[in-house]
Amino acid sequence: MQFSHKWCNYAITFKKNIYSMSQVLDKEPVKRVDKLLKIFDPNLKIIHLEQTARTANDAATALGCNIGAIVKSLLFKAGEEYILCLVSGDKRCSLNKLKKLLGKNDVSMASPEKVKKITGYTIGGVSPIGHLVKIKIYIDTNLKRFSSVFAAAGHPNCVFKIEFNKLTKITLGEIQEITEWNSQN
Repeated sequence: MQFSHKWCNYAITFKKNIYSMSQVLDKEPVKRVDKLLKIFDPNLKIIHLEQTARTANDAATALGCNIGAIVKSLLFKAGEEYILCLVSGDKRCSLNKLKKLLGKNDVSMASPEKVKKITGYTIGGVSPIGHLVKIKIYIDTNLKRFSSVFAAAGHPNCVFKIEFNKLTKITLGEIQEITEWNSQN
């Protein structure tokens, strides 16, 4: 159906965006994150983004923040165990530093299937909290540069803002120097 008045088009577009936001916020992974955030601190809220936050660059653009304030949640396989590294958006996780920290030579990125199975999230929406399997978490020291950071909330269009010290508490993560400079930024 076509309308001749511009306000009708705006109203239809507005309603469509609210509906899509509702659909996203009703997804189980997003609800899982939201529930844990509310238990930890009722003031923490999920932010729904119109643009995707699948990458650190996408998230920083959508939020209008420094790319370093974006938390990348990266799952690694070390032998038979899995480790989640929370890395500043402008850095790369150093496999050499991770191998040294873990005392293992066999460390690699987890497959997308394993990411989904272990964390319960798809790549681009991996939250630092609410994983299906208990895993060790390391937090990049570079995230300390920011009083607040943004992390994925279970969907590529959802994030939450959290103070660095609260991120360490909610994840029970261990702060470590696990990164190197990212030449792509």
